[in-house]
Amino acid sequence: MRLLPIAVLCLGLTACAGPEKPPADDDSLYQALGGQAGIALIVEGLLINISDNPRIVHHFEDTDIDRLHDMLIEQFCFEAGGPCEYTGDSMIDSHAGMQINEAEFNALVEDLVDAMQAQGVPVTAQNRLLARLAPMRGDIIYR
Repeated sequence: MRLLPIAVLCLGLTACAGPEKPPADDDSLYQALGGQAGIALIVEGLLINISDNPRIVHHFEDTDIDRLHDMLIEQFCFEAGGPCEYTGDSMIDSHAGMQINEAEFNALVEDLVDAMQAQGVPVTAQNRLLARLAPMRGDIIYR
């Protein structure tokens, strides 16, 4: 049995999707993720995992992967308290019409966790990033 960080369980529950959180007020999470270089490696691993995941890859067939790569780096950097500003579309706008269900959302979270584990990100830092991203769940599924 594979153990996933506790925050993955939270991401699957509607009760965890609360109001939008303000940006992180320090960069300790950004540093724990390996800074800009570490986040870039996590995102690259995530995109590779998605491309190998038959449960969700179809959602990315018409996606500009280079832009997605850049926006994910910005978003993770921003959420982790790094020196980035997220300039991408809102989660509601970017997921409109996709009809992502809970299982598909959870599959992407698993791919992200696997990417972070492959980079040696401590579970506490994984949970902190997932907790920062969790409020977006409601803006992504069933849109």
